Amino acid sequence: MENFVIPPDSALLRFVETAEKQLESYEPKLLPLFRQCYLNTLHTTVNVADDKTSFVITGDIPAMWLRDSTAQIRPYMPLAAEDESVRQVIAGLIRRQAQYLLIDPYANAFNQEANGHGHQDDKTQMNPWIWERKYELDSLCYPVQLLNDYVETTHDESIFDERIHHMLQLIVSTMQTEQYHDQVSKYTFERHGVASDTLPFSGRGTRTNFTGMVWSGFRPSDDACKFGYLIPANMFAVVILEHVSRFAHEIYHDEALATAAQQLRSEIQWGIETYGIVQHPRFGRMYAYETDGYGNYNLMDDANVPSLLSMPYLGYCTADAPLYVNTRAFVLSAENPYYFKGQSAKGIGSPHTPQGYIWHIGLIMQGLTSADEAEQDALIQMLLSTTGDTNFMHESFHPDDPAQFTRSWFAWANSLFGEFILRRLHMVGFGS
Repeated sequence: MENFVIPPDSALLRFVETAEKQLESYEPKLLPLFRQCYLNTLHTTVNVADDKTSFVITGDIPAMWLRDSTAQIRPYMPLAAEDESVRQVIAGLIRRQAQYLLIDPYANAFNQEANGHGHQDDKTQMNPWIWERKYELDSLCYPVQLLNDYVETTHDESIFDERIHHMLQLIVSTMQTEQYHDQVSKYTFERHGVASDTLPFSGRGTRTNFTGMVWSGFRPSDDACKFGYLIPANMFAVVILEHVSRFAHEIYHDEALATAAQQLRSEIQWGIETYGIVQHPRFGRMYAYETDGYGNYNLMDDANVPSLLSMPYLGYCTADAPLYVNTRAFVLSAENPYYFKGQSAKGIGSPHTPQGYIWHIGLIMQGLTSADEAEQDALIQMLLSTTGDTNFMHESFHPDDPAQFTRSWFAWANSLFGEFILRRLHMVGFGS
């Protein structure tokens, strides 16, 4: 494998220069931060193999997460139609994600080679390709989102080979199995250490009632779910299953897959709207973060995406949908146990990081899902002042002292920051 190098005459660099000219009049202090963050993924995390696949590490961990790699690359998508180097990187990532999902649809992170690195001591069905085998529903969704964005941008249908077909079939069949996790799934996961890294009851997790939704063992944070139905991840599944059905019908003429994807999509959405809504005494009808289908709910939100805050970004609903408006008000309030305030910032954190720490991804997603330019501007100033003088985004930081932060090299947050700035400049947009 070779490290990817951005060609000096690329359309990507010309695009960055155009953005920088706009930033000079909008907020000159953003100039060094924008370039450094926006190009960080391509400069530091992408390797291109001889088989035309792309391996994208998450940053300071030498493994590729299906979720992170998609989120890191997605902000470059608008350039894929005119920049050959960007197009090759994205197409290569799609091929490698398909390769990995066909190895194991329950794994969330993979090695560059079958070298046995990572968490090989976990009690689950590991193999040398797998870095970590935490089953996270969103790991099945992100590759389809990337595929859909790529085809919509480039109109390159040559990407649809039989490997992609098999990937789509496996995604649907895995989700169907995990609708009935307690009855038919063979997936288990146990790890010695902290409770958030393992599943109780011999690795099967807490029991769930059938709802139509798909069970998930772990959240996008890689923390164990409290209750098995993670509502934001199921919302993401509703969105991507529409893409799966269309690809099956229009590209592969696989009507069985198209029908199965549509039926699964309808069942999941019915489950969300039937089992995933609660009546909050302050905010009214809103979505829960997790439920077990037996009437138990976890009312919170986590900065990792998919999150309740990110619903419009993912395409599940519009930002002015009443249930989203209510849910957003809850998420950005002290009622959310992971909403924190300090002298330098206020925003969403995660149980995955130190108590009270705020996530840059949470602040950025708040901006990406806001139609209020004053709110966006305030968030940009908050981001600008909380890099700890590094000109990089981080995983999380102390709201009273941003020089205290976790993960100095976290490429997803950097890429997403670049996307937010471009959106604020009205140069690019995703979602609703």
